[in-house]
Amino acid sequence: MRKRIINTKQPSLKILFADDEKSLQKLMSLELPRLGHEVTVCPDGLTAVAALERNTYDCILVDIDMPGLNGIQVIEKAKEMSPDTEAIVLTGKSTVETAIAALRHGAFDYLTKPCRLVDLQTLLTRVAQKRELMRKYRALKNRLEQLEGKSELIGRSDGMQQVNRLVEKVASTNSTVLILGETGTGKELVARALHDQSLRADMPFVTVNCGALPENLIESELFGHRKGAFTGAEEHRSGLFEVADGGTLFLDEIGELPKSLQAKLLRVLESGEIRRVGDNDSINVDVRILCATHRDIEQMVTEGEFREDLMFRVNTFEIHIPSLKERMDDIPLLAEHLCRRFWPKISMLQTVFSTEAMQVLKAYKWPGNVRELANVVEHATILCDGLPILPEHLPRRFSSVVQQPTLETLKILGPMTLRELEMQAIHEAIERHNGNKPAAAEELGVSLKTIYTKLNQAANMVRSA
Repeated sequence: MRKRIINTKQPSLKILFADDEKSLQKLMSLELPRLGHEVTVCPDGLTAVAALERNTYDCILVDIDMPGLNGIQVIEKAKEMSPDTEAIVLTGKSTVETAIAALRHGAFDYLTKPCRLVDLQTLLTRVAQKRELMRKYRALKNRLEQLEGKSELIGRSDGMQQVNRLVEKVASTNSTVLILGETGTGKELVARALHDQSLRADMPFVTVNCGALPENLIESELFGHRKGAFTGAEEHRSGLFEVADGGTLFLDEIGELPKSLQAKLLRVLESGEIRRVGDNDSINVDVRILCATHRDIEQMVTEGEFREDLMFRVNTFEIHIPSLKERMDDIPLLAEHLCRRFWPKISMLQTVFSTEAMQVLKAYKWPGNVRELANVVEHATILCDGLPILPEHLPRRFSSVVQQPTLETLKILGPMTLRELEMQAIHEAIERHNGNKPAAAEELGVSLKTIYTKLNQAANMVRSA
């Protein structure tokens, strides 16, 4: 290896160098510091492992053939103790098998002896750039978690407890998961929870809404394109599969994916290879796929809108998220959680919603599910000057929502009375007509005014209890 000083203004790395050749030990102890790096030199594999037990290094440079432990064994030990440490292998055996073995055991790259210092510096620069990108990614991820909150699934209802159990079961696997549920139920939040609890948590989580992209651009967005592949393709571009390499790709609303793209997605899932638009060569990617839709995939297959073989591929494991009207008992917990997200400084001892406001929230049907609840809570936090949030702080459409006490609430007040039996009949009629009070009044043979009078009387009775 020839001495040559290149550029000392590159990011500094803490490097462990292990090689049994004394001439290389001396050379590295001089040249690596001149390049701006801190270096620890070891004469064999055992000494290198002992150094790894005492300190953490950004990068290790190891020879393949050393007494005691060889280079691959040192890399394995290094990855066990510090998974973020990168490894570069130096070998005098310029064989493909040696290089492949090193890469399979986690090496960043390899150099064959004799090698030039400029080539080593190029690799070290790439290592420094990768570490800087990972540092920025983790910092950005932490900022997003602070803004959005962690991917915590809120709810104590039976439906949400089942969702949590399924997430815990499948998160640590590489299985493809299909998340089903109405619009606004939190399908992306479940996908984030799956990623955050997986072994890929420190790698990218990339989301794409298949229904929001123009059909002529979806292939380019997912797989990338070569320069000149189509009009407007003025440069090479990586697709979202490449961006998510090593991590998770969430295909939201996969039911909207055009039939022509379904076949290409199936090929990627089966082969692990993608091909950029306009390119003849394939690229290997390691990506876990999570999918979601609010549509009935099996019905789409029956109607010829979705490939059956793709459905079986994406539906290895299924998680169904209940709608908010199926988990009404979770509304107080969800509403308070959302409010504290908008107002992080709220004391845990403060009452967030008044009893009247919470009754209104629980009486509403929530067609927009948790997404609508989040918008309502944000509206209320903007409008009110201080806690607790009152009914008048809710959006205008809630002014017509009557605070309807449940039959269980009325039972708390004492034995069933004629008035309570009357209220039971009114509530059941309203439920049968999906909240349509005029229809309920017609069924009961009373005026709409009577219905509202009875409901208001019941609400006042609950408030004064």
